[in-house]
Amino acid sequence: MSNTKALPLLEPASGEAVAPCCPPLTERPFTAEEADVAARMFKALGDPVRLRLFSAVASHEGGEACVCDISDVGVSQPTVSHHLKKLKDAGLLTSERRGTWVYYRVEPSVFAAMRQLLSPR
Repeated sequence: MSNTKALPLLEPASGEAVAPCCPPLTERPFTAEEADVAARMFKALGDPVRLRLFSAVASHEGGEACVCDISDVGVSQPTVSHHLKKLKDAGLLTSERRGTWVYYRVEPSVFAAMRQLLSPR
C-alpha cells in the first residue's frame, strides 16, 4: 500500500475550465497544504527518468502510450514500472490494462492544473 496521495484536482462546473488544487504561484503565498500538494507534483517530475516517461506519454500519438512503447529510457523494465507508478500515484498519469499491456495517458485536467499553477497573473 502506498502512502502517497494523488494530486487533487477540482472537478469543473458545467463548461468551466478545470481548476488546480492550488492558486497560481504569483497570486498569493501558498498555505502549507497547497505547498504540500504542489510539491508532490514537482517531486514526481523532478526525476529525469520520470520526466522523460511523462513526456513520452504526453507526446505519444493519440495521447496515450503502451508501456511497451515508452520503456526505452535507459533503465530496466522494473525501474520503468516503478517510475510510472510514482507518476500515477502523484495523479499525473492514469492507466488502463488491455490484455497483457498497460496503456498510460495524461488527462487534460492535469495539463490544465499545471498550466494554471504556473501561469503568471
